[in-house]
Amino acid sequence: MTERRSPDDLLRRVVADAARERRGKLTVFFGAAPGVGKTYAMLEVARAEMEREKRDVLVGVAETHGRYDTGAQLLGLQLLQKRKHHHRGVTVEEFDLDAALARRPQLLLVDELAHTNAEGSRHPKRWQDVEELLDAGIDVFTTMNVQHVESLNDVVARITGVRVRETVPDSVLERAHELKLVDLPPDDLLERLRDGKVYLGAQAQHAIDNFFKKGNLIALRELSLRHTAERVDAQMRDYRAAQGIEQTWAISDQLLVAVSPSPYSARLVRAARRMAGSLHARWFAVYVERPSARALSPPAAARLTQNLNLAEQLGAEVLTLSGEDPTRLLLDFARERNITKLIVGKPLARRLLDHLRPSLVDRLLRQSGDIDVYVTAGDPDEAEARVEAASPKSPPHVPSYAAAVLLPSLVTSLTLALFGRDQIPDVVMTYLLGIVLVASRLGFGASLLSAFVSVALFDFFFVPPFYTLAVADLRHATTFAVMFVVAAVISGLTQRIRNQAAAAQERELRTAALYALTRELASAASFESVVQAAARHLEKVFQAQISVYAPGPEGALSRRYASPTLGAPSERDLSIGQWVWTNGREAGLGTSTLPSAEALYLPLIASAGCVGVLGLAPQAPERLLELHQRRQVEAFASQLASAVERAQLGAAAERARREVEAEQLRSSLLSSVSHDLRTPLAVITGATGTVLQAGGTMPEGTRKELLGTVLEEAERLNRLIRNLLDMTRLESGAVKLKKEWVSLEEVVGSALGRLDSRLGTREVAVHLPTDAPLVPCDELLIELLLINLVENASKYGQGAIELRATFSPEAARVEVSDRGPGISEGEEERIFEKFHRSARAGSREGVGLGLAICRAIVNAHGGRISARSRDGGGATFQFTLPLGGTPPPTPIA
Repeated sequence: MTERRSPDDLLRRVVADAARERRGKLTVFFGAAPGVGKTYAMLEVARAEMEREKRDVLVGVAETHGRYDTGAQLLGLQLLQKRKHHHRGVTVEEFDLDAALARRPQLLLVDELAHTNAEGSRHPKRWQDVEELLDAGIDVFTTMNVQHVESLNDVVARITGVRVRETVPDSVLERAHELKLVDLPPDDLLERLRDGKVYLGAQAQHAIDNFFKKGNLIALRELSLRHTAERVDAQMRDYRAAQGIEQTWAISDQLLVAVSPSPYSARLVRAARRMAGSLHARWFAVYVERPSARALSPPAAARLTQNLNLAEQLGAEVLTLSGEDPTRLLLDFARERNITKLIVGKPLARRLLDHLRPSLVDRLLRQSGDIDVYVTAGDPDEAEARVEAASPKSPPHVPSYAAAVLLPSLVTSLTLALFGRDQIPDVVMTYLLGIVLVASRLGFGASLLSAFVSVALFDFFFVPPFYTLAVADLRHATTFAVMFVVAAVISGLTQRIRNQAAAAQERELRTAALYALTRELASAASFESVVQAAARHLEKVFQAQISVYAPGPEGALSRRYASPTLGAPSERDLSIGQWVWTNGREAGLGTSTLPSAEALYLPLIASAGCVGVLGLAPQAPERLLELHQRRQVEAFASQLASAVERAQLGAAAERARREVEAEQLRSSLLSSVSHDLRTPLAVITGATGTVLQAGGTMPEGTRKELLGTVLEEAERLNRLIRNLLDMTRLESGAVKLKKEWVSLEEVVGSALGRLDSRLGTREVAVHLPTDAPLVPCDELLIELLLINLVENASKYGQGAIELRATFSPEAARVEVSDRGPGISEGEEERIFEKFHRSARAGSREGVGLGLAICRAIVNAHGGRISARSRDGGGATFQFTLPLGGTPPPTPIA
């Protein structure tokens, strides 16, 4: 029976299918142990693919280990030359990832997926090379044994007594297109060993006596069969989901594992992964952070990060909860997420406090209700255990303990002087006050020491027999006990408040830093300003050198920003940045890709994809191993990515707007100029043609009239071209102002003189004050401005033209007015746009550049220009010129 799926489900399925189509297909030839025939089977299938399917097959790595049958399978297959790597005087050959990517075969064979690459390679592990090949769309055949599965690592170690260091995350196998089991019964494998088909000579016997014991092979075979069966079941469930078949289970199991900084926690994570895999269940890895607890030491913080990273790598959803009651937080989260199984670690040592207060495991067992609680213990890795044992303990703070001894002594002197030995209750309260002061200021250990010293001094000076530590009355023992209890309670509460305050302050600082970054990024518009603002905050918060990589104008990735103390980028820096940009995954310091790098490189992932790469080179690299620091870096990177994307979208929108304006301008220019150029050219061509055809027979008066028409149209054409050139020069910034202190009266006179022939009998009334000051301006440009304004008034207005100037201490104001149709409402600003023709222009000649030139000239002088209609009809154009500076002294005649 099938069910009708929602459109959202169908869309997710389509998107997932499209992603799988773009990615290469991984086929893993999976076995229980070396020698079962994985490489042989891989080569056999590859030959069939090449011969039957005609696929382009390339052998990247194939380890034959000297076996004849396996080596024979390589005949006819193309081999990729290995890369020679020199390290500490030794030359080793490694798989050449770059050559494989450049060759881009349809199918690539890469043997031994769990192999560790030589130091200095791009990736520490070969499975990471394979991931990059798959992302590039190349199909890959590979091999691996069951002991290399990360979640089975400790199980195999317990069975065989050998801990395998080369492991592959379960998520790599889960994403594989197909898992082909290469199975061989233990007896047959042992026979192959004895025949020398796996190892030779003494090495074969050593293997039989140790790892290849029959019991070990049986257990490993079962593990491989179970793991393959889980994979087959997962494929079946995928098929059911793809076909819309109703689910068999209404509610599936979900697991939760409690993670801590303990070196034992890694085993809990692996156990949870195995259980989740066998139950086909979603699982969570949760760390509970107690604000009142002391801050983690650097080694503990590093282990916590490693444990959480391991859980995430194995497929868990990792979360951090914050609160004072871990039991309540874990159970509340479990019930909220419908968790059915909870996995915690078993306490390995019974503490004295556990007899007075139940442990976390005890409380979980009592309060879990219908949630199954699994309690397990484990052995930490040897290296981790050595680090744990060698971790130095914090030395006691000597001044605090000295003060804890000194204060009770002062209290003793004070009480002897004030109360004597008769007012014992007052003495006790004074001692308690001293203990409270020590507890509130100096910590738990100092308060206990102060309580001990106070009890001793109280007994010595105030309890009979005096000046001895003997106690005659056992009732005073209650007083001693109260002192100790009060000291412990007050110190514990005070320490908790201190830790809570420190945690709150740290959270406040992180929030404030993120808020400050977000606020500054919100006001940054360009890519450069966004990157510079983010870099300032990153450098301050993380004490790191910052670099940002992004595509340049040609599209190639380059370093677009670097802290002032950073030198030129090395080829290694650029290659890491390119890899992060291409793959969209972090690399460098503290990661599993190029961990030897001095900086951490994070992809800037926005809604449309990767927009850049952020590099951080911290002064203290261990800080990036802290969980809070790493998450804050990721939060900063996320904000930077969003801001960069916004800036890029803004720049793209601005380019699109300019392109639209340029297209509109081009169209307007063609339509306007073509008409105004054709008209005078047609008149000039017609008049000169008539004169030439007539020769000497044309009357002199007619000839002069035609030549006058030619001159008039040529001048008109000259004015049009001059306006176009002036507008182009002004907009391009080619015109440089040559400001001088000039008399406005002389500029007006010169402009009117040049317009004399065009004005004819048209009257121009000029009103200038007799004491007009000099004006700082470019005389030629202001003359051109006045010519355009007066010519505009003469062309479109009627009656006399008025030119009036007034002065204030700040600016000179000039108005040119006419009588006529005026300016339509709403056109007061548009009239100054290029090629805009107002309604009052009618059918008169012109392209609409004169007023645009006027505005460009006024803006270049730092002034303002405006237009308005006059009462009674007509228009007034007004512009201002600033009067900054001091004019030169007037020469004395």
